[in-house]
Amino acid sequence: MADLPSHISLPGKKRPHQANERTPVYALVGNPNCGKSTLFNALTGLKQKVGNYPGVTVEKKIGETYSQHGKPIKLIDLPGAYSLAARSPDEAVTRDVLLGRRADTPQPDRILCIIDASNLERNLYLVHQLLDLGRPVILVLNMMDLALKAGLQVHASRLEKELGVPVIACEAINGKGLVDLKLAMSRVDLSLAKHRWDVPAQVAPAVAELQASLTDSDGRSPLVARAEALLLLTDFDTVRVAGSTPLSPRTHEILAHWQKRWEGEGTDWAGTLVASRYDAIAKICTDVVQSSGEVGPSISDKIDAVVVHPFWGWLVFGGIMTALFISIFTLAQYPMDWIDAGMSALGDWVKRSMTPGELRDLLTAGVIGGAGSVLVFLPQILILYFFIGLLENTGYMARAAFIMDRLMSRVGLNGKSFIPLLGSYACAIPGIMATRTIEDPKDRLVTILVAPLMSCSARLPVYLLLIAALLPTDAIFTKVGIMIAMYALGTSGAFGFAWLFKRTLLKGKPPMMIMELPPYRLPRLRDIALHMFERAGLFLRKAGTVILGISIVLWFLTTYPKLPDPAATSTQQIAHSFAGQAGHLLEPMIKPLGFDWRIGIGLITSFAAREVFVNSMGVVFGVEGADDDTTPLRDALRQATWPDGAPVFTALVCITLMVFYVFAMQCVSTLAVVRRETNSWRWPLFQTFYMTGTAWLVCFVIYQTGRALGY
Repeated sequence: MADLPSHISLPGKKRPHQANERTPVYALVGNPNCGKSTLFNALTGLKQKVGNYPGVTVEKKIGETYSQHGKPIKLIDLPGAYSLAARSPDEAVTRDVLLGRRADTPQPDRILCIIDASNLERNLYLVHQLLDLGRPVILVLNMMDLALKAGLQVHASRLEKELGVPVIACEAINGKGLVDLKLAMSRVDLSLAKHRWDVPAQVAPAVAELQASLTDSDGRSPLVARAEALLLLTDFDTVRVAGSTPLSPRTHEILAHWQKRWEGEGTDWAGTLVASRYDAIAKICTDVVQSSGEVGPSISDKIDAVVVHPFWGWLVFGGIMTALFISIFTLAQYPMDWIDAGMSALGDWVKRSMTPGELRDLLTAGVIGGAGSVLVFLPQILILYFFIGLLENTGYMARAAFIMDRLMSRVGLNGKSFIPLLGSYACAIPGIMATRTIEDPKDRLVTILVAPLMSCSARLPVYLLLIAALLPTDAIFTKVGIMIAMYALGTSGAFGFAWLFKRTLLKGKPPMMIMELPPYRLPRLRDIALHMFERAGLFLRKAGTVILGISIVLWFLTTYPKLPDPAATSTQQIAHSFAGQAGHLLEPMIKPLGFDWRIGIGLITSFAAREVFVNSMGVVFGVEGADDDTTPLRDALRQATWPDGAPVFTALVCITLMVFYVFAMQCVSTLAVVRRETNSWRWPLFQTFYMTGTAWLVCFVIYQTGRALGY
């Protein structure tokens, strides 16, 4: 009874209702690609919070749903795992939360395990381990429609009888089975799991001795101690299995004793345990699953014949990326114009409503001109996240990794590294977080080091502004071509440096890629919209806090100290300001690249976040042109000149500046995540040096060569 949460009753026993009964907590657990996130979104909707577990960059999603009686139920969406014997940081988080090891996340009261009905035998291995914990478990038999299409009939009632836990047949993507699931989750008298698996006789004494030591010496509860004893014997890396809490000397001594004894006897204890589990699982599947006979190639197989083809697959991938960039320039233009017109109208209204002075200048140039110049790019960022969500929802993302595996192997990595790199197109931070699924530590580190070279959405406003200054006319296909060239340059740079690092600093052979290709599904637009809503909220909070704060600070730095001469021009004033002085100090280092001191201000401030460059230019040129007419930023850039009257933002400078942002490390948040992922300042400092040094060198060659050729 020590493991029984206070709000759960055993069958046959009743307890009085408590008015202050606490909210039950369910942990959502399952293999990758089993539909766990879809079910989590279906149950919680918008009532969810996304963050990171303290100490690790593993996403933490907590949501809330309601029982059939209207009472709240808390859900924790744990990272996908094939086994509790963790091989990566995300699987370690799942294991530690379920075992009650994390101080920041109390051990869940109940477990909601989602399994793929079309791959029952593989999914039941994790279920088997979860039942060892003796917690109340509800099993969700998801993707029943795919099982039927594969010619499989899965009997949920038989599986429930075999495992002794509630089993709910479900199709989460279609909303089927959700009512039955909520009814099961609403039960107060949910019984404890009844495990019918017997530990093999040759290892049973070791399990019993380890369980006793883990209970007495390590403070584990009896059922958790038994589950951990089995994990210790399954995985040879005891440090990884033990998690953040080291084993007591007594437990470690017992484990070493049995391992030494078995090695002398030639006993494969880990293989014995794993084989015993699969034998029990195979027997269950024989009773539960019926096959209707041979079934021809599935729809997914027929699509894959084209999508992962050595030739046609690349054409499909290229077509998808081209469609993405065309959409960014065409579909987003109307809402961008509306936002731009709204910000201009707001600025004009403030000017009409307030008397001239410092406060009015702060609001128009600092707040509206600064943050507004970034908000206008929100539609394009949303389109980018829509495409990424669409690729993940349909199952294409894994295919992209598959077709990239051959190319990735040539630079020393495998296709698994491409998924974090592809995710870095949206933002390097979640891309770096996604490297936690890469098992080889050298491959993981190389992927982390090159991930920021992929052009993230923060670079998008910079590219769009400079392309608009370069091509003020509606040359859509030319603009798309330049944008694709910037993304291709960043991707080529990432692959090039990965090749270099794998042959110098982090030598190693590329491991074989073993990856599950999920079935194709029609996209669930609700989930994609929810993902876009989350990312839009993060962007707006960033624009409303970090960027707005930088706008105000930058306005102050470009406005003060004041020149004593009231007849001084705005150009003279900004050159005299704190920001101007900093820009002039930097100018000798960036002038060989074609950049002046005003661009230098943008480079300094954009280290906080790349998109702040647009904000900085808005503030700088807004101060310089602070009159009754609002000049579009792109026109202000085209009108900017050197002291001799030569234009600053020539075609060559615009291209060079875009290339600088392709390679330079201009994001302090990314460096902080790299520091936390690598547990060292060595690698983020190295990353800053090699990326920014490469940016300067490449831009120097481009600009000076262009000047020599007469551009």
